[in-house]
Amino acid sequence: MPTERASFADRRVRAAAKLRERDLAALLASPGADLFYLTGYQIFTSERLTCLVLGRDGNATLVCPEFEAPRASAAAPDLTQATWGETDEPYALVARLVTGEGAVAVADQMWAAFVLRLEAALAKRAFHVASEITRDLRMRKDAGEREALRVVAESADRAYARMLSRPFAGRTEREVGAELAGLLRDEGHEEVGFTIVASGPNGASPHHETGDRRIAAGDPVVLDFGGARQGYRSDITRTVHVGKTIDREQQRVHDVVRRAQEAGYVAARTGVSAESVDAASRAVIDDAGYGAYFIHRTGHGIGLDGHEHPYLVHGNREPL
Repeated sequence: MPTERASFADRRVRAAAKLRERDLAALLASPGADLFYLTGYQIFTSERLTCLVLGRDGNATLVCPEFEAPRASAAAPDLTQATWGETDEPYALVARLVTGEGAVAVADQMWAAFVLRLEAALAKRAFHVASEITRDLRMRKDAGEREALRVVAESADRAYARMLSRPFAGRTEREVGAELAGLLRDEGHEEVGFTIVASGPNGASPHHETGDRRIAAGDPVVLDFGGARQGYRSDITRTVHVGKTIDREQQRVHDVVRRAQEAGYVAARTGVSAESVDAASRAVIDDAGYGAYFIHRTGHGIGLDGHEHPYLVHGNREPL
């Protein structure tokens, strides 16, 4: 992640340039990935409005509750603040800071309660999603971001390697998931987002709810886990087999998926379309006769969100 305040300031400059390109007046970012990307300020969402107002002229002001101002100053000391008290109207304050003509872009995950009040305060302005501005910026990681992603991914890899030495048979999915979560924290994760443990037939459900099924010898177990360190996410899926012998069909399916993954790696090159990578992986699975069961996309980007652009899926012609 950026270590100098200039990195965040530069991101705001580039975002403001995109606002001008699209003839938008301002970008409004509530707590979440866009706010952190543009300011370095990370805070939970609550019923009290916190909102970065970034104008097309590059001026940036953080609207926040006055009792959270010290925390915001520590995280983003270069930002101008406009604070509000418990009986003040923060939406009118945001509206006064949007001085340019045109529509506004709001954070994609901004709460509807905030959006509706901002629409009332910014009457007669159209609203766009902020990803129209931030998508291209966030897709292309700088060196600091790539290092942050490497560190958090290696942390997840170490947790997985340690998990392999633990017993699976006789334990419930929930017990295994809890231990895996602890290992992620031990290896440097500041947040554990999810630990899916899908054993036996549960492995056919991509987002299985980890439960009380007891794992037995002979079970394949899908582990899908991830979290965050310094804001950047990990998202790892691994399949393990419990026991010394493996069913021939299970081995065949695993090998098909491995070959499909390798075909995707080969296809992923600068300038190719996102959908062509999906097609390369999908062809292997289709040819093996399992195409009907490949019901999700091949992959997705990762960064400050666990799932972000670009998405490797049919219909996405975006060049990589």
